Amino acid sequence: MLNIIMRAFLIMFASAIGYFITGQINTHNIFDSHPLIKNNLEYLGFGSGFSIALLSILFEKRVRETPLRIIAGSAFGLIIGLIVANLLTYPLVLNVLKDPYLELMAYLLINGVMGYVGFNLGMRKGDELESLFKGNLLQGISVSGKNKDRSAKILDTSVIIDGRIADICETGFIEGTIVIPQFVLREVQYIADSSDPVKRTRGKRGLDILQRIQKQISCDVTITDEDFPKIKEVDAKLVALAKVLNAKVVTNDSNLNKIAELQGVSVLNINQLAAAMRPAILPGEVMNILVLKEGRESGQGVGYLDDGTMVVIDNAKRHMGKNVDVAVTSVLQTTSGRMIFSKIKEELKSELYYQASN
Repeated sequence: MLNIIMRAFLIMFASAIGYFITGQINTHNIFDSHPLIKNNLEYLGFGSGFSIALLSILFEKRVRETPLRIIAGSAFGLIIGLIVANLLTYPLVLNVLKDPYLELMAYLLINGVMGYVGFNLGMRKGDELESLFKGNLLQGISVSGKNKDRSAKILDTSVIIDGRIADICETGFIEGTIVIPQFVLREVQYIADSSDPVKRTRGKRGLDILQRIQKQISCDVTITDEDFPKIKEVDAKLVALAKVLNAKVVTNDSNLNKIAELQGVSVLNINQLAAAMRPAILPGEVMNILVLKEGRESGQGVGYLDDGTMVVIDNAKRHMGKNVDVAVTSVLQTTSGRMIFSKIKEELKSELYYQASN
């Protein structure tokens, strides 16, 4: 409702200003030799103001859906076009045209044509102008030539919702600028507004994680409006943005990891980082494990390390709900993670003693 009132006010204000400006022009008798224009000039000004206000409203709606680089390119082209138009109009009016009516028409015509040409060229060349302005738009991230900031990191939706990225940032292991695209923010917001309570909780946690990262002094966080309207998938947009910025994508999505690497984009996968940071477990090592559930094989028990690694324990079903000392017999590394096979320490000692005695 407020938008409607503001637009109505804009139309009335622009129409009134047009009417009064042309009224002032009439009082100075600029168009004495053209009585038809003189008698209807106020109405022409009113109509011009009304038309300009309508065009402004339509332009505003279009701008909302236009990427920032296109807006910047269009504005730059329009300014250059108007400068050129005035440079051309001044000597023409000064030396050739003497009639006020012809001066006005020449001024409007040349400015309109050159402004239109500059506007369209700027809009079409917005992607090329992007390399000139990206440093300011992304708070210092350079994307041109050899000066591209290879230390920039782009966060995807999954890694934001996961939450571990905030802890990693606090440790100082993430260097360079952290870039958060608007299209990722919109996706997190969409999840936070979901009717599904599980999704809604995950989305809200993602927003909390973003606030936490922004408050960290050690992190330089940038939110970019850069978008790719022709690309629908968020993962594809991330890869395209990483190519433009020559940045790395931070994720825990294995599919995005593969797609990005196939297209030559560097990826930091926090799941791989977590796997690399797990302590080395060697056969014969003893650990204390809580037996939580029954294993697949008869008599087996299953427990977990603090990092979530599954520990399979032979003949531990009878110890469910209890902590037992186990000795590692083997470690299996799979695509989904690591599995540790073990036996109860006392039983393994008995087996070894029996084998040694025989």
